[in-house]
Amino acid sequence: MLRNGIDNIGRWAHLLQGKRIGLITSPTGLAADFRTTIDILHERFGLAALFSPEHGVRGDQAAGALVDTYTDPLTGVPVYSLYRRDSKRLTAEMLDAVDLIVYDIQDVGARYYTFIYTMLYALEDCAKAGKPFVVLDRINPLDGVRVEGNVLKAGFESFVGNYPLAVRYGLTAGEVAVMANEECGWKADLHVVRCEGWSRSMTFADTGRAWIPPSMGIPRFHTALLYPGTCLFEGTNLSEGRGTTAPFEIVGAPFVDGERLAAEMNGKRLPGVHFRSVYFKPTFSKHEGELCGGVYAHVLDERTLRPVELGVELLFAARKLFPEFAFLPPVRENGRPFIDLLCGERAFRGEQVDVPALLARFEAESAAFAERKRAFHLYN
Repeated sequence: MLRNGIDNIGRWAHLLQGKRIGLITSPTGLAADFRTTIDILHERFGLAALFSPEHGVRGDQAAGALVDTYTDPLTGVPVYSLYRRDSKRLTAEMLDAVDLIVYDIQDVGARYYTFIYTMLYALEDCAKAGKPFVVLDRINPLDGVRVEGNVLKAGFESFVGNYPLAVRYGLTAGEVAVMANEECGWKADLHVVRCEGWSRSMTFADTGRAWIPPSMGIPRFHTALLYPGTCLFEGTNLSEGRGTTAPFEIVGAPFVDGERLAAEMNGKRLPGVHFRSVYFKPTFSKHEGELCGGVYAHVLDERTLRPVELGVELLFAARKLFPEFAFLPPVRENGRPFIDLLCGERAFRGEQVDVPALLARFEAESAAFAERKRAFHLYN
């Protein structure tokens, strides 16, 4: 039987008893019986503060929406924002309000997903302040074995990539915390409350647990499987499916001929996926209210699927077939284009990109990362 960290909290009560506890969490912070980590810790130990990542502690904020500081209406506990315009860090005032910080959010195992950096920023801030940091670990839904994609390069750090991870990194949040704490020399007082009943080869589908969307853009497990690849389209003028019922499973734009793109992609015979031509009209985000042509990526075999390869091949197929394809400009003046931040380097925007050579380099980097991460495994 799978038990995440919160399900084992009873054995770690000595860490929390009598302490002013700050909790970083989201709607995925649930025990096996669906009770929230907020309720469990507040009833058992009392919470001094909640800290809100992107999307809010209750999941009521849209992707990218800034979060204000407020009082949680269900507990009366103050909620401090870790997703502010000026900073994503803990302030001295926030740290003064607590004796230690607990982190409990379900990760998706992809470098772009921002929760992992909320955790790492908080870990570093706690190390500097001499405050203990506790990770209530959760499984990596994509498994803890397979690694894909390049490793983030220096100079390309952002909130969608701020630590040299492969795109699909095959670690739990607790393992990432241990790795960063050691490699960065933070020397934080770090405690990881481990999962039980999970082996590295298991994906979420093997757990028998209900899928709780870690954000509104990841409604299903298959969405999470495709996300390491199709998230790249957030850096382009193609819709990545936001505003539809299948975000990151659908990709397209008003200028895309879905039949052509599906035929091009199916001709590549990528493992574990089939592309079907679709039409869709996003209700928000890119191309809101416009009829788009595109493709739906159907996962046929989660074990053989290579989502990063899929995303790269799909991006360059769209770039080749449709002259209207474009990378989005930087969000900030003198900033890097978002595709560079997602890619973690400037590899996609060249006039002539040798895609097979690029994927071969990515594979070599991911193999090296797989060896590097092995020293920080907490699970067999």
